[in-house]
Amino acid sequence: MAMVSAVLGLVVAGLAIPFAGVLGFAARDVADSMRDLPAALETKPLPQRTRILAKDGSPIATLYDENRVSVPLTSVAEVMRQAVISIEDYRFYQHGALDLKGTMRALVTNAGAGGVVQGGSSITQQMVKLTLLSQAKTKEDQLAAKEQTFARKIRELRYAIAFEENYSKDWILERYLNIAYFGDGVYGIQAAARHFFSTDAKRLTLGQAATLAGLVKNPVGYDPTNNPGKALSRRNTVLERMAELRVIPVATAEAEAAKPIGLKITPNRNGCMFSRAPFFCDYVMAYLLEDPALGATKEARKSLLESGGLTIQTTIDVRFQQAADDAVSRYVYPTDNAIGGLAMVEPGTGEVRAISQSRPMGLNERRGESFINYVVPKKYGGSGGFLPGSTFKPFVLAAAIRQGIPLTTTFNAPADLSLAQGNFANCPGAGNFVGTWDVGNAGNQNAGARNLYTGTAGSINTFYAQLEMKTGVCEPWQLANKMGVTVPVKERQPAMVLGTSVTSPLEVAEAYATFGARGIHCASRPVTALLDANKNVVKEYPKDCTQVLPSAVADAVNDVLQGAFRSGGTASGIPISQPTAGKTGTETKSWATWLTGYTPNLAMSAFIGGVNDEGHPISLNGQSVGGRYIGNGSGAGTTGPIWSAAMSAIAQWLPDTNFQIPPPGEIKGFILTVPSTGGMGVKRATDLLESKGFNVTVSSGEVDSSYPQGTVAYTSPGGGGSASSGDLITIYVSDGTPYVPPPKKPTKKPTKKPTGTATTTPAPTETKPGNGNG
Repeated sequence: MAMVSAVLGLVVAGLAIPFAGVLGFAARDVADSMRDLPAALETKPLPQRTRILAKDGSPIATLYDENRVSVPLTSVAEVMRQAVISIEDYRFYQHGALDLKGTMRALVTNAGAGGVVQGGSSITQQMVKLTLLSQAKTKEDQLAAKEQTFARKIRELRYAIAFEENYSKDWILERYLNIAYFGDGVYGIQAAARHFFSTDAKRLTLGQAATLAGLVKNPVGYDPTNNPGKALSRRNTVLERMAELRVIPVATAEAEAAKPIGLKITPNRNGCMFSRAPFFCDYVMAYLLEDPALGATKEARKSLLESGGLTIQTTIDVRFQQAADDAVSRYVYPTDNAIGGLAMVEPGTGEVRAISQSRPMGLNERRGESFINYVVPKKYGGSGGFLPGSTFKPFVLAAAIRQGIPLTTTFNAPADLSLAQGNFANCPGAGNFVGTWDVGNAGNQNAGARNLYTGTAGSINTFYAQLEMKTGVCEPWQLANKMGVTVPVKERQPAMVLGTSVTSPLEVAEAYATFGARGIHCASRPVTALLDANKNVVKEYPKDCTQVLPSAVADAVNDVLQGAFRSGGTASGIPISQPTAGKTGTETKSWATWLTGYTPNLAMSAFIGGVNDEGHPISLNGQSVGGRYIGNGSGAGTTGPIWSAAMSAIAQWLPDTNFQIPPPGEIKGFILTVPSTGGMGVKRATDLLESKGFNVTVSSGEVDSSYPQGTVAYTSPGGGGSASSGDLITIYVSDGTPYVPPPKKPTKKPTKKPTGTATTTPAPTETKPGNGNG
């Protein structure tokens, strides 16, 4: 160190600052300056870009503060190593931290020019400078790393000596190639190879390598995308130097110099705006930024995500995402006075399969662009949410079933009711509701007598108001919150059953997925794991699931909600290709319309909400949305096409799985299909009917039937018909003789009379139960 210090007192000063007037100062103080510096420079991991991957492993987005992918030296083409050493430090493998020969040459040149015109820094010294720049956290640190001073040169040299003492030449060259800036937003040789030539560092050709090696000295001035002429000239300089050093033959250099650069640009796409699923990407980032395990502050978490070289494995299915995007964009345009959106969640895992909305990501409001994610909860997307309307009713339905209220419970559902809110029980200790609640049906419909099946299928408001009076307000409110739909305490009131608390499609899909998973609620999650740059697991995000409803209760809810898509249901016009349950929702003034439908494998919530130019909610009525005029908005008619289009596209990838029927006797009033028993032995038929949850009696005597004597002739209600669990099924036993109707009496021709006409009416044919349908 003493010897190096003595030599460098003169040399370093001439390189660091203008030649005149500093040599004596440098020679006098350099040794002391070297000894005062730390012995080594800590080399922190280089910032690397993060990739976000879909469920199938395909990339959907790239995030970075510095666009870099670090690679080992063995993954860099030998010609690339030769090119950069030839042009930057041809004696790299022969000298130590300081190349005295090169430094003295630069000193003489600078002295003749009266200033710094040529650098003498070795690759190791350059690597030190780049490391200091990379690790600078403040503007002051950044300026100190670039200042043209004697102190900086001494500091860099001291660190270079330490590197040469502690690391191999290959390690230093590897770090140099990975840390160097190559211009146009790319750092490191792998990102440069990919960006400028759409290839990998290990596959670079001679011409490509010479081009990239030439960029290191002045990545802005020689940038081939902005200064192709200068870049070409610089490339040829590198080729000439390689030939001069006999790294390549002169003829090869001349032949290569005659070729164009041959750029093949892969664009830099940093951030969610360039993602194939921008708002899902945005949701992923917001979700991870809420995780304290990734850093003490959001700033620290953001830094890790943008520079940690992570691989983020997500739950998105790109097929489902494409279907969602196509459906939403087809029925809601970006500049409409409306927002359309759709969320898909898998029951039993909570994995989010797709997030889509009609407003593209961006700043151009004239094109309808926005950075607000309207499909996810406010803390992840910034939207205040939309009123869900009748999509809230299933929480009251589930509470009623869990409380043992029979599904056959009937209320008269007139067009409107005025109900004393004091008759609605609140949560214990929360006080009583006061005042009256005036509730009416859509279209002023007098629905008549309805039970839980028909009242739900028709989404009858006055029916559900009376049902909530029986369940109380507390249990439906608790269920909603446990299932993912946040309803504040201040909005816990009787009118809650009609959807008076704003929510998001993702929350609704999460809740309905709970029904599809037979009462198991799984929190929505877009991420399954984080891996570091070496593919080691940083953190896993397993499913977070809890049984919040008895499976039999959820099964009964599923059975009732299938009525929405059947004849008489509010979504009966929506085509389905497999067992599907769900609910429509329309806010009173059509400020928002919903259709949430689900199978045992996927819950999908679609909505359209009216929004004016200021971002305030407005009615959809009278608006043109997606080129369609909306006279009176409805869940099925307005939003149903979005849901239907998406489901039609993805149904091919969903298993055809049936909802389960609750075990016999667990749900009161459950409507079941009576099994066919014709021709069975009486005991076997009795056992079958009782196993399905029915009570059974056998009629005395026998009846005419073509089935063998002593077997079941028919039942009442008959096979294929419907009955509630616990209902009485009567078995009629066959006498083995088919029923033969009596012969018809012959009819006489009428006799004409002078006045009027008389006819003889045949006796009515006697009817008697025969084989039936079993």
